[in-house]
Amino acid sequence: MKNFLLKHPTLIFVVGLIVLFLTQQKVIMPLVYQVIQSDAFLVDSKDVGSQSPISNTLTDIAFTHCNQHIKNKLDKAKNPIFSSKPINAWSLGNYQYVINGEFSVADKIQKYVCRITYQDGDDQANIGNFDSWSLIGLTGLDPVEQ
Repeated sequence: MKNFLLKHPTLIFVVGLIVLFLTQQKVIMPLVYQVIQSDAFLVDSKDVGSQSPISNTLTDIAFTHCNQHIKNKLDKAKNPIFSSKPINAWSLGNYQYVINGEFSVADKIQKYVCRITYQDGDDQANIGNFDSWSLIGLTGLDPVEQ
């Protein structure tokens, strides 16, 4: 047996790859498909995501809160002037939004992208409350902060 392994390492390697491939195809992937088809990752929410840019009350409020985060992050001396509407806004579902906007500082227009989440879900009583929103990410401020 030792001689066979020493004489044919390429054959052993190929057989091992075939066994790994078949194990993944016949055992692991069916389990993955069962998990995907289950409700394990289902989030039950009235807010449905959209692949197209949208504009509604929630995106407008998300835009306002993103602008407020930017004002708080920049120096008071910079005094950013924001556009009246976002360039684009997308709903990712479950009250998560991506806002693409712009503002000007010292006659220079700066674009940004903000990802923000409304934490209270379907209860929209506190929608205007700044503390009910959570900023996940903000990009595009690097040149302005320097």
